[in-house]
Amino acid sequence: MNSKLDVADSAKIRRRNPEKTRELLLETASKLIAQDGPEGLSVSKVAKAAGLNRGSAYHHFDTREQLVSETMEWISRRLFDEIYGDERLTNWKVRTDSRKVIETMVTFAMNNPEFGPTWLHRVFTEGKLQGDVFWEKFRSHMLTFAKSDIAEPDIDVDVHSFIMLVSIMMWPLWSQAASASPKKRKELSERFIREVMRMEVHGIVKADKVID
Repeated sequence: MNSKLDVADSAKIRRRNPEKTRELLLETASKLIAQDGPEGLSVSKVAKAAGLNRGSAYHHFDTREQLVSETMEWISRRLFDEIYGDERLTNWKVRTDSRKVIETMVTFAMNNPEFGPTWLHRVFTEGKLQGDVFWEKFRSHMLTFAKSDIAEPDIDVDVHSFIMLVSIMMWPLWSQAASASPKKRKELSERFIREVMRMEVHGIVKADKVID
């Protein structure tokens, strides 16, 4: 969590850069939602955690509902920007960039463990996937892969996307990445990426051993 700012510093931030103040509030709100869920969120609570006065927070968010809604949208946009902000990945090539997409996602998830569970919470509780910029970009990549000549036939894009996203988002929580050192987080990321790529390329069950 960001260290608290005193009132004087808060005023300076508000005067000099309102967008920075808004960004701080949204980032703080995202972390509180990850900890306690959106039910426990309030504008006052976020302002206090961010080290800002209530007036600063209410200048940007009139109600708790607006804060929760915009925080969820901000998380989706942040995921999109962090993972697909690289222009090379925006115009990716299936043969060369598939691993890079997974590496980028896992690395970001491990270094920002609060984002994944919060995004998933929104999906599970609100059922909002259509129009979500991050989901639509990820699914479009999976669809491109499924239609390429390197993919096995008849891939269920929605199911495969769900499996990939949930596992990537939850791995930091399961592996307790938040309390791990940078070196340990890197090791955990590499373990996950290695196993995912092995399953993507080889699968985990021998075809002649499968019993229908």
